[in-house]
Amino acid sequence: MTDPTLTTEIRNAVAKRRTFAIISHPDAGKTTLTEKLLLYSGMIQTAGMVRGRKGGKVAVSDWMGMEQERGISITASAMQFPYKNAIINVLDTPGHQDFSEDTYRTLTAADCAIMVIDAAKGVETQTRKLFEVCRLRGIPVMTFMNKMDLPGRDPLELMEEVENVLGIHSSAMNWPVGSGREFVGVVERSTQELILFAKKSVGGAAKAGIEKIPLSSPEAKTHISEELWEKLQHDMELLEVAGNPYNHEEFLKGKVTPVFFASALTNFGVETFFDAFVDMAPPPSARVADTPEGEILIDPVETPFSAYIFKLQANMNPKHRDSTAFMRICSGRFERDVVVKNHRLNKDLRLSQPHTMLAADRTTLNYAYPGDIVGVINPGVFAIGDTISLKGGFNFKPLPSFQPEIFAHIRPKNVEKRKPFDKGVAQMTAEGTVQMLSSWDGLDFYVAAVGRLQFDVLQYRLKAEYGVETVLETLPYQCSAWLVGDPDSFDPPVQVLKTRDRMDRPVVLFRTTWDKDYTAKKCPDHQFLDMA
Repeated sequence: MTDPTLTTEIRNAVAKRRTFAIISHPDAGKTTLTEKLLLYSGMIQTAGMVRGRKGGKVAVSDWMGMEQERGISITASAMQFPYKNAIINVLDTPGHQDFSEDTYRTLTAADCAIMVIDAAKGVETQTRKLFEVCRLRGIPVMTFMNKMDLPGRDPLELMEEVENVLGIHSSAMNWPVGSGREFVGVVERSTQELILFAKKSVGGAAKAGIEKIPLSSPEAKTHISEELWEKLQHDMELLEVAGNPYNHEEFLKGKVTPVFFASALTNFGVETFFDAFVDMAPPPSARVADTPEGEILIDPVETPFSAYIFKLQANMNPKHRDSTAFMRICSGRFERDVVVKNHRLNKDLRLSQPHTMLAADRTTLNYAYPGDIVGVINPGVFAIGDTISLKGGFNFKPLPSFQPEIFAHIRPKNVEKRKPFDKGVAQMTAEGTVQMLSSWDGLDFYVAAVGRLQFDVLQYRLKAEYGVETVLETLPYQCSAWLVGDPDSFDPPVQVLKTRDRMDRPVVLFRTTWDKDYTAKKCPDHQFLDMA
């Protein structure tokens, strides 16, 4: 029998949760926005600008040495903190295009996404790819039009581009007053208030000052130049006539994206955006799972504890040489040291030392609820995509692998370092830093990645965490596919390399995309999959 007090506790906890990922092209300001969320929630006193790498501050959410050196997010870190009346779980996903695979897995753990767009550049390639992933998974997306404090494109033009390029309706929730140095505030369309901002610190280290004035009052006009006032009136009239009205149900279905204009760096418009986000973003909801009888819905409140592993990460803290498994809680209440079933292994496991993260700083926790991201010690028993629960009998949908496009041989410079080398490569393959392929005869192995930077990370971490310097030799193949059909009867018309992935599935490596397309035409009895 279910305990009504516990059910009420879980229901209240779920209603407060907002679990989301921030997606963007590199340099659009994603990590800066994450920092500002920490600033406005009171978790940090001053925000460290991301670009102050050499001597200044470093973003709290970037923990790996290589991230802090290069100023890019490489791993998807998860952080939890209170913001006003909500509990925020933010997944800081990698923006660098080579990390689309890690980002994809992380997006499965999110209930909503914030898409950060640089107002000077508009919708860029990586934004487009990540948005497609959100569309695939039915994740609602809010748009943060960033860098309004710098010279940029016309707001109406940016809104139009979002619609044309991404194929989604956009609805402006606020409207900028000026841009570049003249960016002084926004008009909140629902309240028809002019919100004026004032700088309170250098480089946006402290919260911005805010003054709210009704747009219809005579005072509003005195704060803005005549030219800006006329443009604002013109744009607002145009929006009323031609703009898309905001519909909350359509937003939750991923059919419309609410757009907010702001500057993460100066904090202009940041607080009003976060307040709107908490009001609009969905709390955790039911998730689809597979059973032998077919699909079922796992209700976050009524179903006892369940979760799935979406990320593995070793050596997050040099003092703790261990591996952490990150899980997204989907239902019920998680309790410290709970014994759960690992469905893949059909084994009972104790989840020890559960913790939540603020970058590399661990905070031990006793309870967690649906929507929360919890790290647990992984003694080598968890794999990415594992379902764990109290009851068993179902599996959450599997997480796909992406076709690698770059392949290499890697070996230790010093043969005596073979043991730590093997350990490091095995760990990073388990984490999904790279994919491991073995030759068809099983005598050789290759590392494979979606992009070159993944190899850089592999070599960097082997040296930093395992003390192994390596030699990497790339192979002359540019794309690959999972082979469906009898591998023995597969007779390609061009030179290919037949390999197996770590789940023993056949993977064919091609020298060019032309070779791949030509082979698909000439081998109609076989299928070639880009995702598996």
